[in-house]
Amino acid sequence: MSSRTSQIAEALARSGALKFGTFTLRSGLLSPFYIDLTWLLSSPVDFKIVTDAVVDEIRQVQSYTTVDKLASVELKGALLLPSVANKLNLPCLVVRKEKKEYGLTGQIAGGEVKKRENILFFDDVVTDGISKLDGIKPLRELGARVETVLVVIDREQGGRENLEKLGFKFRAVATLSELVKALLKSRRITGEQANEILSYIKKRAK
Repeated sequence: MSSRTSQIAEALARSGALKFGTFTLRSGLLSPFYIDLTWLLSSPVDFKIVTDAVVDEIRQVQSYTTVDKLASVELKGALLLPSVANKLNLPCLVVRKEKKEYGLTGQIAGGEVKKRENILFFDDVVTDGISKLDGIKPLRELGARVETVLVVIDREQGGRENLEKLGFKFRAVATLSELVKALLKSRRITGEQANEILSYIKKRAK
């Protein structure tokens, strides 16, 4: 287990961005954990740890392909994106969930999408990956190339597999199981909690 994974796990737990308990998801299902990276906004030290890790991951992508811009979809990924883009000296865009009908209209905020430019799509977490297509579609319709999808946390529920089947290169800064094992090692969670979450991941994996 890398020291970076351990640092991210500590940052998420310390900031409250990764919570353990019993939570009702939008689907109505119960989950033994909940991820909300907006909590990093209230913890500058932990925010920096996570965004620095994202920057390192994007630099690895840049080592083998061109990245002209970064993009995310509102809300959570878009809250982290400007800090990441600033550290990389790259422009970034935000894809609105709905088109704006007044002022500067359209679905893209922050600038223009140019034909054939290479845009890396970033988000906070991935579950099954299908929702990422809603953010990628407007970029591609405007002529951009979107080949890589990068997230902070892979919940390991089929997202990687689904996106790779569609031809995307997928990268995650950390998987949920890696974070759980790191927190167990640091005694932030008990063995019982870890087993419950790892069993949940295995059961929900596709």
